[in-house]
Amino acid sequence: MEKNRFLPLLFAIMFLVMSGFGIIIPVLPFLAEDIGATPTQLGLLMAIYSLMQLLFAPFWGQMSDRYGRKPILFIGIAGLSLSFFLFAIAKTLAMLFIARIIGGILSAATMPTAMAYAADVTTSQERGKAMGAIGAATGLGFIFGPAIGGIFSKMNLHTPFFISGCLSAITACFVLLFLKESLSKEKQSSGSKTKEPMWHMLKGPLLFLYLLQWFITFSLAGLEATFAYFAAKRAGLYSAQLGYIFMIMGLASAVVQGGLIGKLIRKFGEGRVIQGGIIVSAIGFALILLVRNFLTAAVFLSVFGVGNGVIRPCVSALVTKHAPSGQGRATGLLSSFDSLGRIVGPVVAGWMFTKMIELPYLFGIGLSICALVLYYLFSKQSNEMRRTLS
Repeated sequence: MEKNRFLPLLFAIMFLVMSGFGIIIPVLPFLAEDIGATPTQLGLLMAIYSLMQLLFAPFWGQMSDRYGRKPILFIGIAGLSLSFFLFAIAKTLAMLFIARIIGGILSAATMPTAMAYAADVTTSQERGKAMGAIGAATGLGFIFGPAIGGIFSKMNLHTPFFISGCLSAITACFVLLFLKESLSKEKQSSGSKTKEPMWHMLKGPLLFLYLLQWFITFSLAGLEATFAYFAAKRAGLYSAQLGYIFMIMGLASAVVQGGLIGKLIRKFGEGRVIQGGIIVSAIGFALILLVRNFLTAAVFLSVFGVGNGVIRPCVSALVTKHAPSGQGRATGLLSSFDSLGRIVGPVVAGWMFTKMIELPYLFGIGLSICALVLYYLFSKQSNEMRRTLS
């Protein structure tokens, strides 16, 4: 397809966006603390971003169906840039919350619109590979961004936010100048006439895919929230070593998403790749219980990362293929379920960790089993609907 030539541009855009976002990750807690935030307020500051994403991602996805992908993607990236600049000049806790809320509301447009763009410019056979490329760009941004943020934070805690703001502003200009609109005027007109309520997307087999994605993100967010404490207790690992471990995990996941997932989908199909990814993730959770040193932590976490990394692109591809109307609506709702997992996962996993340090990972295995059941229900209902229609 001729439009496929825009996928490398989309990859570059998402890499730059996530690099800018990643730059602030190691710095935000220290900036908040410097301004006077308590640990509870810091937790709220982190959670409110995901809450805004949960609430607004479907709205922006629907807007991209109505007005096109390019303007909504620009709004998302420009909004992220604005929030970073607000952080850079913030002197009060209230200003931090305002910046975080604005960033959450506007940047909620970015991921669902990027996924909808990928769906627009690919055939159904190539869609999983394109979603994998977006996942790889996101993962690489989160690897390189925090390293850059850590370096520049030594100058001043506000400096990384200025850098992130400038990088996001440049990326927004890049979208305006070089990215072509992927949604035809006819489809935009059709999207503007859609009267079906958003919750109708949750009817039928798609509901099982959305719930599956929620469970997978729930388990991932729980691991991310507790693994540092687990590794410290079990293997005596601390911040610098954990940074390397998560970098290795991210690289392993990005390599699979960016290089292998297309071949896996062509050979096995999205469904089998999802099932395989869930099983590998569950094995990863089980192996994490055996962590004893840096090497085992890096290897076992990478096993989990590879399994988890192949699931989202395949789920995204299936959602866009089965959505009754509007790729943006479908991907926006998927992003909301992602955000819900990131809100609930750390809270539940943190509470479980206080009861028994192995419990979050045993629970992760249970969630993986539930995800397999959800895929079975999706597949069964989809096949029944196809037989009914034929």
